[in-house]
Amino acid sequence: MDCSISTVLLLSFLTILSSSSSSSSLPTSQINSNSVLVALLDSHYTELAELIEKAMLLQTLENTVANHNITIFAPNNEALERNLDSDFKQFLLEPGNIHSLQTLLLFHVIPTRIESGSTRHQHQHKTLSDHHLHLETNITTGEWTVNQAKVTHPNILTRPDGVIHGIQRLLIPRSVEDDFNNRRSLRSITAVKPEGAPDVDIRNHRLKKYPPPEKPGSPPVLPIYDAMSPGPSLAPAPAPGPGGPHHHFNGEAQVKDFIKTLLHYGGYNEMADILVNLTSLATEMSRLVSEGYVLTVLAPNDEAMAKLTTEQLSEPGSPEEIMYYHIIPEYQTEESMYNAVRRFGKVRYDTLRLPHKVVAEEADGSVKFGNGDVSGYLFDPDIYTDGRISVQGIDGVLFPMEEEKEEVVEQVKPVSKMGQTAKVVVKHRRGKLLETACWMLGTFRNHSRFASCQ
Repeated sequence: MDCSISTVLLLSFLTILSSSSSSSSLPTSQINSNSVLVALLDSHYTELAELIEKAMLLQTLENTVANHNITIFAPNNEALERNLDSDFKQFLLEPGNIHSLQTLLLFHVIPTRIESGSTRHQHQHKTLSDHHLHLETNITTGEWTVNQAKVTHPNILTRPDGVIHGIQRLLIPRSVEDDFNNRRSLRSITAVKPEGAPDVDIRNHRLKKYPPPEKPGSPPVLPIYDAMSPGPSLAPAPAPGPGGPHHHFNGEAQVKDFIKTLLHYGGYNEMADILVNLTSLATEMSRLVSEGYVLTVLAPNDEAMAKLTTEQLSEPGSPEEIMYYHIIPEYQTEESMYNAVRRFGKVRYDTLRLPHKVVAEEADGSVKFGNGDVSGYLFDPDIYTDGRISVQGIDGVLFPMEEEKEEVVEQVKPVSKMGQTAKVVVKHRRGKLLETACWMLGTFRNHSRFASCQ
């Protein structure tokens, strides 16, 4: 049904073309449904038919069929889609190169009917592009070639006004090949970027030697903190990521994939919302992964995120600080972390929130992160693992432990006998190691020499 509709539309189009060119001196005739042109446009050689329409050659072929029988050597779709160089195909489809496309297509059409078995051992025929095709028939095998391209389907479509032969590859005339090479050489010349003068070391007046470029996929040279953008608790000046603009990993696609996995997994919508909407961490993570870094995300579930208060999220930069503390600049899985805590007891992992570390230990056959009330268990292991990003679900929001600062506290008594305020210095209790040392010195009656032992 579709073929008949396309045939009717083609006939209508060709009729309009014939009526519009009736004032021309060239003789034209009505194209019927049994024409070789209709057979070509209605066949499985769809790529060739589309190129003929884009090159606006229907009128030319119609005028040729009105006066001659024609022979078309049609390359199959695979030869035009997969086996054709992408740069050459782009060159042909550019509007400014329509003349080259027309010459290429007319090179496959001979204004003479040539059927299989009717040719001699070797013969040349002039095409509609004023080039010559060399046809050759192997006497022993009977194999038929045109310009050394094998004719795979001879006489595949025969009509009263022409015949179509299927060939193995596209035939390219010399003139089109020269046009493509000239255009490519000009493009390569214009694409050369200017380079500055070489750098000279002022100490020894020699050219500076730079380290060789990193191999694709090699780990980054800079630490991850130097490649991060400035943000809360980070260095004020960002350092350029290794590799420059030539990224070997598609970090944006990987981050989008893991966020979609969080949403489809269920129970981690708040975490995904913070990464995408409330902060710009998703963009930052994609940039880091593109530069070659690996990340492990400890993702609190929705139940844990619901316990966060408004005060904890309202301060500027607090959502980023909370999320940075849940990102480890290593690639860890549930198995690797559990084996580590079983072997070493407690393990401290670096986080993107400098200088805080997250503590992991074994508890109830699982991995527990954090200390005391501010802790969370590994609840959903290996939600997402792709070799660059690992997502582990936990049932609590982690906060770093505040470091106790040993300071001397001054207490002021309001009244003294002289009418002046008296300051009493309260010192912190000495540690056990210092107590032991003072006790040993006291046995030898030397403890008075040290102020700390008095």
